Amino acid sequence: MYVYSRFDGVEIRSANGYLIDLLIKDEMNNETDQYTGSIENSCRLALEVTKAVANAIGADRVGIKLSPFEYPNSETLGLYMANELSKLGILYIHMTEPRMIKNDKGYYETPRCLSPMRLTFKGTFIASGGYNKFDGDKAIVENYADLVLFGRLFLANPDLPKRFEANASLNKHERNSFYIQDPVIGYTDYPFLQVAS
Repeated sequence: MYVYSRFDGVEIRSANGYLIDLLIKDEMNNETDQYTGSIENSCRLALEVTKAVANAIGADRVGIKLSPFEYPNSETLGLYMANELSKLGILYIHMTEPRMIKNDKGYYETPRCLSPMRLTFKGTFIASGGYNKFDGDKAIVENYADLVLFGRLFLANPDLPKRFEANASLNKHERNSFYIQDPVIGYTDYPFLQVAS
């Protein structure tokens, strides 16, 4: 498919409940084969798929998305994957931070836990999960990540780069419209920034 479509690259989805992600999660994987048990076995399919895709199209065109903080042994698993994926020489890892938590002042914040994986992986490191402009800029300046992904912010603000540049207010996303069948509501009806000419 990739070769005929002339895509620039492939991101292997090993997060958010996709098949590879389910095999990595001990509590979801009830099999008793070479893909279960140890971290090496739990990560085996993800690494085999990544290696196969890299061999088919070139490692410099392959990335993988992981959400290691959905697993009980998150840091160990994240470090193992970062190290093994570095050996394959893929272009990037896209890792999602853990979910936001309420701090002692009553504000929600995302714990930043990716530094060990960032230091281990030798390719481009993309961080996502609850970032705003300030946090994203800080992550880049502090070398916490090479790139920061803004998912929900981009969904609700189709002109997000322009809004960031102008320090303009942002539309709030409507979570209840994320996974509905309506072709208009939620994905295409967020207003664009109105700039005076």
